[in-house]
Parts: sequence; C-alpha cells; structure tokens
Amino acid sequence: MTHVDQPAPGVDQPLPAVTTDDGPPTWKDVVAAYVGLTKPRVIELLLLTTVPVMFFAARGIPDLMLVVWTVIGGTLSAGSASAYNCVYDRDIDEQMRRTRRRALPRHIVGARGALVFATVLAVLSTAILWWGVNPLSAGLSIGANAFYVFVYTMLLKRRTTQNIVWGGIAGCFPALIGWTAVTGELAWTPIVLFLVVFFWTPPHTWALALRYREDYANVDVPMLPVVKPAAEVGRQIVLYSWVMVATSLALWPIGDLGWFYPSAALVLGVVFLVEAHRMWGRAKGTESLSDIKPMRLFHHSNLYLSLLFVAVAIDPLITR
Repeated sequence: MTHVDQPAPGVDQPLPAVTTDDGPPTWKDVVAAYVGLTKPRVIELLLLTTVPVMFFAARGIPDLMLVVWTVIGGTLSAGSASAYNCVYDRDIDEQMRRTRRRALPRHIVGARGALVFATVLAVLSTAILWWGVNPLSAGLSIGANAFYVFVYTMLLKRRTTQNIVWGGIAGCFPALIGWTAVTGELAWTPIVLFLVVFFWTPPHTWALALRYREDYANVDVPMLPVVKPAAEVGRQIVLYSWVMVATSLALWPIGDLGWFYPSAALVLGVVFLVEAHRMWGRAKGTESLSDIKPMRLFHHSNLYLSLLFVAVAIDPLITR
C-alpha cells in the first residue's frame, strides 16, 4: 500500500528530557503530566456512556450521590487503565507523532512512578465503587481495567488487525456499570447498549488509525489501515456502521422506550451512515488522506455516540 504521510523529522529518535527556562519541570508540569497519563478525553467519552444509562435505569433522575460515586470511581478506573497502557506502550509512544508528547516519552514521569500511580488509581476506584456503589459495579470495573491492559494492550494490539475489535470490549463496560450502579443487576437492556459501543468502536478507531497509519506502520502495530488499502478500511467501517445503527434501534423494543429515543437514533444513524458511505466513496481509488478526510468521520463518531446516549437519558424524562 502506498502511504502519503511521511514521518516527522527525527520521529525515530528519543525525545530529550523536558526542561523549562528555569531548569527541570516544575511541580505543575509534573501534575499535568500525571493527569495526562489518564487520557482525560477518553474518560469524558466513557462517562458519556455511563451517566445517561443511570438516568435510563432509574427511569428518571437517579440518586445524586450515587451518580457522584459512580463518576469518581469510573474516572479513576479508566484513568488507571490508561496509565497502565502508557507504561506498557512507552516504547512505541516515543516514536509516534500522535503520542510522542505524552509524559513518559518526554521523561517528565518515570515508568515506575507511572506504574505506582496507575495501581493507586485502580485500588481507589475499586474501593469507591465497592462501598459507594455496589460490589457488582466494582467487579465490572476491575474486569474492564484488566481486559484493556492484559487483553488489548499486552496481547492484541501489536499482534492482529482485530486488536481494537475485541480489545474495544473494555470501552463497552461503562454502559453495564451505569446500569448496575442503579439496579444492582444486569439485564438485556444494558447489554444492547454494550453492543452499540462494541460495533461503534471499529469505525471510530479505524478512522483515526487511517489518519495516523504511518505512525502505526513505523512501530509495527498492525492496525487495519496499515495492512489493508483505504478502500477496504472504508468498506469495513460501513459494515460495522450498519450493524451499529441496527443494534441502536433494537434498544427501542427491548428497553421499552418511548418515541424520543427511536426518533433520535434513526436520525443520528442515517447521518452516520451517510458520512461512512461518503468516506468509503472517497477512499475508492486513492490513498491520499487529504482526499479521504478520515478525521471527519472520527469527529462525527464522537458526536454520534454522545448524542445517542443523551437520547437514552432524555427519553424516560419526556415520554413517561
């Protein structure tokens, strides 16, 4: 496959330790670096699939303190998984343009410190969810953390093009955690939402990976856009998008929702499918990222999932 992006100058060279005009990094630099290890933007998206499900499970407004403890516990758990990921992937992060400004490649934080930080967050998140929410939600959080670290990061990411398909399961757990936080038990309804996120993950991640395929190729991570032409990536994205939209609509009868959710899911789904088909069309016959514009679909996928889960929360409030 012909790539049009070229690695940044010196991309294969380790970055020097960060210094400021006055010397070594300040305590503010270090704090910011530790916060960066948790990947706050990822946490934001995970919370958008947790809190709305709590409203849905409660069929109204859930207990405020329950939401607070769930959000705190979920944030710490997701931050822990991300920090573990940063420790394990620090070698390839240092070589990739998208990640080489993270704390470990820049040597603001050491691997041992990051590992301790990740472990402390894991312990705190488990304790908070166990006593502030319930043991089932805490157990699901531990499972999500372990799956992301051991299955995705350590087992799948560097070995198979299916890395984010199955590794993405970790990102589906917040839907289950939000539901069990309120109800104390699992049901088919949160499993459908789990599957929506599962089928959403490949189009979302492959669009981003297409944009940074040269990065992944340079470090031998076999993301689908690295080993397949852009047209095939577009085709796979379209297939997963259709299944995602169909699954989102299945929530209507299974979850006993009113008119608002299916209306929103249908509109959002149609718009997403149109964008996915357009990207596939642009990818046919070219490998030029300036022509394919994969980041359009990536940003749209964030908006789609956010609005879909907001619709999940709003429906019981206005149709009951």
